Amino acid sequence: MMPTATSGPWSQARPPWDRALVVGGAGFLGSPLCARLLDAGVEVDCLDNLSTGRAEKLAPLAGRPGFRFLEWDISDPGCADALTGPYDLVLHLAGPASPAAWPDRPVEILDASSLGTRAALAVAERDGARFLLASSPPVFPGRAPRDAGQGSGADPVGPHSACAEAVRFAEALVAAHAGAHGTDAGIVRLFTGYGPGMRTDDGGTPAAFLEQALAGRPVTVDGDGSRTHPLCYVDDMVDGVLLVAAGRSVRPVDIGGDEAPTAVEIARRVIDLTGTDAPLVFVDGPGDRPAEPRPVTGFAREIFGWLPGVTWPDGLARTVAALRDRPDPVPTGMVTTERVGERRA
Repeated sequence: MMPTATSGPWSQARPPWDRALVVGGAGFLGSPLCARLLDAGVEVDCLDNLSTGRAEKLAPLAGRPGFRFLEWDISDPGCADALTGPYDLVLHLAGPASPAAWPDRPVEILDASSLGTRAALAVAERDGARFLLASSPPVFPGRAPRDAGQGSGADPVGPHSACAEAVRFAEALVAAHAGAHGTDAGIVRLFTGYGPGMRTDDGGTPAAFLEQALAGRPVTVDGDGSRTHPLCYVDDMVDGVLLVAAGRSVRPVDIGGDEAPTAVEIARRVIDLTGTDAPLVFVDGPGDRPAEPRPVTGFAREIFGWLPGVTWPDGLARTVAALRDRPDPVPTGMVTTERVGERRA
């Protein structure tokens, strides 16, 4: 079920945009963002190469006035020039959501965050649009996170180097354009999101628990299950992104859950909600895995008025219900695809 324009603090005023470009709009967060913008009267061009996004997420939007789906890679030469716009808002969501998102595709990760970010910025600068980069928490391979002033400690040739360097470069590029060109550009750092429409095959939390429980397999928890996971429900995350987009902040803004249940608490709740008879099993986990970073949401609260409104137990209940009712995949051709450069009739 898509979030509606009436949910969240962002809905209290007419959005300041007439037309938006959502890059990576067929993903878990991109599709509800497209829906929320359309509900508020904003025309939306949704651009996605469907490498990780799914066309079926856009099926509820097909045929809606003001919506167009463009199957193209923002990193491809000529893509930015063919996006004729003009746009008032460019949301750049194409990139690595987590180190585990594209484990075998490091070049695509780096291209999306370098070539893709540069191209999306060029479109925004051409049209004088607000630009917002959806980034992820800094990646700290093999060690605990440091304070922001101490640097990231990322290893450029380590196991998660592509994701770490992609995140760092994309944020640096956005900040450089804002400083050197005066681009109205910002960064929102998205921590662990979940909810209806999420993928359950990426090995993350709570995704892995949901996949195992719904399939009737043992639900496996690493170590003693004491590792905490800050969770943010998708409706709250959409609110946060749009509130930051409507501002003019260049400083990165954290959007993530204030609640941080342990892995074993999440697993037990998933087992209870799914009604599975499968056991909870503790397995050996990576001994040097760093703690998951916690969002610092004070800036989002004080400046943008953002507050998460869905508790993690309630959010998990909604997610399980949606996963059980998930429709069959949309057949090819049900979502109309246009090449970039084609114009509305």
